[in-house]
Amino acid sequence: MGGTFDPIHIGHLLLGEFAYENFQLDEIWFLPNGNPPHKETDGSGEGLEDRIEMVRLATDDIPYFKLCLYEATAKEHSYTYSTMKALHSLYPMHEFFFILGADSLFSIEQWKNFREIFPSCTILAAMRDDKDAQSMCAQIRYLHEQYDADIELLQAPLVEISSTTIRSRAAQGLSIRYMVPEVVADYIHGNSLYRKRSR
Repeated sequence: MGGTFDPIHIGHLLLGEFAYENFQLDEIWFLPNGNPPHKETDGSGEGLEDRIEMVRLATDDIPYFKLCLYEATAKEHSYTYSTMKALHSLYPMHEFFFILGADSLFSIEQWKNFREIFPSCTILAAMRDDKDAQSMCAQIRYLHEQYDADIELLQAPLVEISSTTIRSRAAQGLSIRYMVPEVVADYIHGNSLYRKRSR
């Protein structure tokens, strides 16, 4: 599962947990993106280090959750097709699954070299309330017929929490309890992360 994780929150962790259970996976790898092509993040090394540390804290006590730094250490923009190609080269015996949200499933044809993604992994597409099962299944069928994509629906609890909301609340000194793991909340408050960046 890739993302900026700024910060990682319980929605990310629930997706990982349900993917692990529903598809009998061995591990869930969380890949913080150091240089995403589609989002602006704090460009400082401290910002990246903070995001990595929050993922580490959030996943540290779950034996099948792993922090993977491949994208975090990449110098160039990280694209899914190139990440999957590299991971297959590094771990040729592994079978990979790629977790994404409903919005990404409907926009994947706009991704860079998206056709190269489909042979490299099984995509687990998480349902959201704004995309019903019928439209999701239709999109999965279309991508399979058009590109031979292997896509499965990932059903997990819908949690209406965004990293943007968490950053905003932290910047105002409001509680972010229950939105992120306690250790992540402590890290954010202890380091005044989003207050510091918002000044």
